[in-house]
Amino acid sequence: MLNLIIGLMIGFTSPSYASVDPDWSENATIIPGENRANIYEATPTELEQLRNDGYIHAMKYPVTVTGLLIPYRPLINFLTSGTDNPIKKLLLAMGKKMAGFQTEAEMYEWIGLSKFNSPNAQGIYKMPRPEGQSDALYVGAGIIKTAQGEGLTFSCFACHATSLFGTTVMGLTNKRPHSNKLFHMARTYVPNIPTGIFKSSTKATDGEVLMFNRTKKNIMAVDSVVPQVYGLDTSLPHTALSLARRNDDDYATKNPVLERYPRDQELATFVADSKPMPWWNLKYKTRWLSDGSIVSGNPIFTNFLWNEIGRGTDLKELEKWMQDNSKAVKEITAAAFSTEAPRYTDFFPANTIDVTSAKRGEKLFNSSCLKCHGEYQKAWSGENADQLSDVELLATTKVIYHDKTPVKDVGTDPNRYQAMKYFASDLNNLAISKWMKTKVEPQVGYVPPPLVGVWARYPYFHNNSVPTLCDVLSTEQNRPKKFVLGPAVNKETDFDQDCVGYPIANKIPKEWLKDSEAAFDTSKPGLRNIGHTKMLLKEDGTEKFSALDKKDMVMFLKTL
Repeated sequence: MLNLIIGLMIGFTSPSYASVDPDWSENATIIPGENRANIYEATPTELEQLRNDGYIHAMKYPVTVTGLLIPYRPLINFLTSGTDNPIKKLLLAMGKKMAGFQTEAEMYEWIGLSKFNSPNAQGIYKMPRPEGQSDALYVGAGIIKTAQGEGLTFSCFACHATSLFGTTVMGLTNKRPHSNKLFHMARTYVPNIPTGIFKSSTKATDGEVLMFNRTKKNIMAVDSVVPQVYGLDTSLPHTALSLARRNDDDYATKNPVLERYPRDQELATFVADSKPMPWWNLKYKTRWLSDGSIVSGNPIFTNFLWNEIGRGTDLKELEKWMQDNSKAVKEITAAAFSTEAPRYTDFFPANTIDVTSAKRGEKLFNSSCLKCHGEYQKAWSGENADQLSDVELLATTKVIYHDKTPVKDVGTDPNRYQAMKYFASDLNNLAISKWMKTKVEPQVGYVPPPLVGVWARYPYFHNNSVPTLCDVLSTEQNRPKKFVLGPAVNKETDFDQDCVGYPIANKIPKEWLKDSEAAFDTSKPGLRNIGHTKMLLKEDGTEKFSALDKKDMVMFLKTL
């Protein structure tokens, strides 16, 4: 009896963080030097549980009413079937290369998903495993159990987790995803697969056929564009073009006519590719997206809304799910805000950092970059610095960012921020947006991001147009016009340790040159590497920083 009472007291009472309501308003502020890593002010034990559960949601995807589900067992049957499979013949006839996949793993690797870390991983690399998760599933692929059977979906970690030199880093932008291309291919081909052929070719049950038909129906309300190059995301046009296939009412209700003849939408041709932001920066910010255009509301709610518009989900069903699943939303919010950045010394020896050089770089940074990007106090300036290990000496002890997240126009490619004006009102007018208290305001410029973990976030700028930190510190005319977005597998060949980022010019691995989707051309619209130059120049127009200055600043940035 006593154990039951204790269990009731501990396990079923409302946790203390439940009463904390974070300030998601336009007027939200953060005291400089503090952050919102513990967004719900939970106890350490509660926060650990929240984070664990939130990461599981990010792996599996919690939105059970999602509009697009792939019947899982029939998919595996299809992948492992021979070339005489009727669907494979049909898809090959239509030119779908993905029909050549023979294994589940090959499909996930094409999408760009990462593997789970070893169960022995420690610290920020320790990953919870969702209950019942198959070893075949990669991070970002999740199974939702429904009355019709198991459905495969792709979660937050399809874009917000990636393998860095063999270790999956949660919250780090996926450098080579195919998620957007997968949606585009599905929209093109799935509606053309006859239900009868699907059933006979995959041995689907009646319930799995119902799931397939539901997906076929919902995908008619979806539209998308493919990113110009690896590493970029097209969620803006995906959302805008999908809304153009719905009625212009409070819940963007479905309209079979608009699904075939959508309203005109500028983002069908206007390029707005950008990179997803790393999760660990959320704790320092009060507005969201690279351009700061979401000025109020919980960004996790916004993420779910945009995802589900892009999956053809009924927005009344989604709103009810959000209202009924506040616990799941809190858990994933807590996980995202408490995510920590990888440190350079997690992957490279501390003695590769020249502390004397880094200290010189710190002074240069503080005199030229601090005003926009924040201040980063270092352990090497503390009273007990002489007692610290080489790794401890390099730690950042405090980040002092803005009390309210600013937006600055420093001349970088404007396409991404300009794109918001083409569908901001459509988003703001939705009843679900008003319930979430999410407000979108188009901006002029971009958020100068906090630079925690900046060494791992290459390539740089909101559109990935600059391959290394050395190039960020160079004027636009001296930046590479073309480079290759390769994988991060081999620390020796895939990463420039001196300049921090992708190897360029004659250092590019030859095998990378064979991948056309990895070729970055800064002459293309939306991919220009312009801007962020004025602060690098003296009044007479000459460069402010010498080659040694840049080397020192890069050395400092490695330690953030």
